Amino acid sequence: MVIHPHILYNGRVSSASETLLCPGQVGLLSGWGVFTTIRVYDGVPFAFARHWARIRRDAELMHVPLPDDPAAIESGLRELIRVNSAHNASLRLVVVRNRNGLWEGPANTRDCDVIALTTDLHHWPAGVRLGLKAQARHAACDFAGVKILSWAANLTWFEEARSSGWDEMVLLNERGEVSECTSANVFAAFGGEVRTPPLNSGCLPGVTREVLLNEIHVPDFRIVEQTLLPADLERADQVFITSTTRHLLPVTMIEGLRVCNNSDACRQLRMAFDAYVREYVAAHR
Repeated sequence: MVIHPHILYNGRVSSASETLLCPGQVGLLSGWGVFTTIRVYDGVPFAFARHWARIRRDAELMHVPLPDDPAAIESGLRELIRVNSAHNASLRLVVVRNRNGLWEGPANTRDCDVIALTTDLHHWPAGVRLGLKAQARHAACDFAGVKILSWAANLTWFEEARSSGWDEMVLLNERGEVSECTSANVFAAFGGEVRTPPLNSGCLPGVTREVLLNEIHVPDFRIVEQTLLPADLERADQVFITSTTRHLLPVTMIEGLRVCNNSDACRQLRMAFDAYVREYVAAHR
């Protein structure tokens, strides 16, 4: 996806073609930084506080310095949204560490750079087909579930999935458990219980996942964290994935498995999630 004409760079809206970054920024050379992707609805960056809380947690783990004022960051994002007319779009917020590593450049004047970009929404299919990737997550790693700039492995697996006829890849951890997809969380419905892998599977604590677990209440379904194996996905009444840009998408096929679509969980939860979004946007305009 091509980014929009303007970016936010350390609080200032600038042309995306302007030269602002430089060699010697440690985070750019080493992938030393954190990021999040935010869905923009009617000009409102959805669930900004949740996204910032995750960035703060990840930045602490990765020793990435952060600005002190998230309100100023959100204000800058809203200005970028306005200038780009990105009223319904995807927004990427990035914090790059600049100093105290190998290959640091002399031109660095800040401990970190805060950058934001917007782009048009991607049109995902109505259902997704998933490949399987073994040993793709190390759940015992200190940095499991951290959304860092060193994202090349995920992009490579996503590219592999697309070149093999899949839409995404289910990533398994060192125990053979389902962890997540390259940029989505996994859910499986068993009767009235909807299960998603716990964080100790190595999965990212996605914001959509968090909202479903803590804020969405549908009478016929209860959402819980529970370990899932590939065989469980075959036993499930329905499998679906979630992410900021995908919402909730049912899974139609998984590599080597027979999957069912005998549940209304995805549709009902999506309706409830959409209602939550509408209330959020109305309260934060």
